[in-house]
Amino acid sequence: MLEVTSQLTLLGLTFIAGFIGALMGIGGGIIIVPALTIIFGVPIKEAIAISIVTVIATSISGGSSYVEQRITNIRLAIFLESSTTIGAFIGALLLLIVSGNYLYVIFALLAFYLAASQILSVKREVKRTESNDFMNITQDRVSRSLNLRGDYFDAAINHKVEYLVKNSLLGWMISFFAGLGSALLGIGGGVFKVSIMNIFMNVPLKAAVATSKFMIGVTAATSAILYFVAGLLNLEYIAPAALGTMLGATAGTLLMNRIKVKWLKVFFFLLMCYIGYNMLGKGLLLLSGLRLPLI
Repeated sequence: MLEVTSQLTLLGLTFIAGFIGALMGIGGGIIIVPALTIIFGVPIKEAIAISIVTVIATSISGGSSYVEQRITNIRLAIFLESSTTIGAFIGALLLLIVSGNYLYVIFALLAFYLAASQILSVKREVKRTESNDFMNITQDRVSRSLNLRGDYFDAAINHKVEYLVKNSLLGWMISFFAGLGSALLGIGGGVFKVSIMNIFMNVPLKAAVATSKFMIGVTAATSAILYFVAGLLNLEYIAPAALGTMLGATAGTLLMNRIKVKWLKVFFFLLMCYIGYNMLGKGLLLLSGLRLPLI
């Protein structure tokens, strides 16, 4: 049994993970997995499995709040989830039988690319949000057929933002790899889904965050079932971790829509750089023994 101090420590760490996850539309695995392995000595595969369950918890609490605030694009979420679920299922199977060493490097490069894309688009995103310019695009055939469009009220600028979705098939294909990464690396996939929707599919950042938060629970549930069957779910850690992430996510969803989009972009840039650096460090260490400085 975990001691009370250990439970409180885990509760505090997962609260932070849930809070950041709600602001960024991610599951919080980037905090939870290292905490479980480094601080509590949990084996990496068990840590990933526990993290996946906390992703479900934070999606339930944070995702429902964004639905109530009418920021989530449920139609888009269901469309993209059809590919991310397949990716998550395959990724969970691969985790049980193969090493993910090369995937760390691949996802690190993707994270750096998305980080650069986010920071370079700050001024453009702010301008388009304030001028409601997300409607001035041409939808592809699939997007028009499925009526992939949406709107939400931005509390930070006291303005309604409307948008159309484009590049739906490209987004669908890339979302498969987000699901793959979710299962293999225990990151929930949201960190990639937000950028996919925002950069490639013309979805405003706040709507992408809310939609991702809705999606990650379904993606994670696919992997969690396989981890449960494989006996990797340690209930001793799951209870405080799930409670902490749910409380943190609830607090984060109350704040996100009040933050100006330029700061969310900056936070997302820093987050992607951090993720990319740490993934690259893990990949290089496993592949060549080269150890990058810890940050």
